[in-house]
Amino acid sequence: MYRLTVSEIISKIHAGNIFEAVASDYSFTIKIDGYVPYACAAIHDGHQFRKELWCNCIHTEYERWYEEDPETKTMIQSHPIVIAGCDSRFEYDLNRAPEAAVFETAWGKQLWRESLSEAMKAKSLRKHANFYKVAHALIETLEQKFGFCTVYDMHSYNWKRWDREVPTWNLGTSNVDNERFGSVIEDWRHSLSEIEFPHGIKSTSKINDTFQGNGYFLKYITKNFKNTLVLATEIAKVYCDEYEQVIFSEVVKTVEEELRTRIPKHAQYVYNVFKA
Repeated sequence: MYRLTVSEIISKIHAGNIFEAVASDYSFTIKIDGYVPYACAAIHDGHQFRKELWCNCIHTEYERWYEEDPETKTMIQSHPIVIAGCDSRFEYDLNRAPEAAVFETAWGKQLWRESLSEAMKAKSLRKHANFYKVAHALIETLEQKFGFCTVYDMHSYNWKRWDREVPTWNLGTSNVDNERFGSVIEDWRHSLSEIEFPHGIKSTSKINDTFQGNGYFLKYITKNFKNTLVLATEIAKVYCDEYEQVIFSEVVKTVEEELRTRIPKHAQYVYNVFKA
């Protein structure tokens, strides 16, 4: 893996290079093993939290972990193109617009003992901006190369906080063209519902049940690229104990193995339908 500046990463993408890199400020990683008409993202996988923020942050390390999406990068790691955040969403949230990416409060609780200075916010927002420069270059290149692209936007959510039965998988589609993409979205929902988990864990899959797909990552790509479908794909945290902060490695492995075949199969189906 290389440590590269944003401009170096973008140059490699534009040149069609095969590479794996971490951004020079260690805020995100990108891997391109080959150019294919789909990409995977795990923008909330990160847990890093820069040290100068520690003492000022009211939320505990566990509270931050609880709201992040641990292991989502692991679930998609076998795919040819993977981009993932390294930093905690409590520093800046890649799934929110720049003006809302640095929290004042988080999940109903004040985040900082003292408000962040403009300089501190700017340091976080530079990372946010750099990620989107690379994401833009990546999708632009894939659209130009293939004519159509699918992005599997992987997230997870805390299912135990809900007071009703919730699906193992949720697809958020309220901000994509459902008239155009409805059939391939339904195909992806159905594929996820077929996954068999260990320990008798259910595999139910619904659309816009717990979340509707209102994230900035999806909105940004959808706004800027007319021939890219973003599938905001959320897995309930059945792969860990939300309260004890324990990861169930065998469940994570099951998801990774299932997605290893299901994502490229679905991506090829979508490409066959929408390629120019």
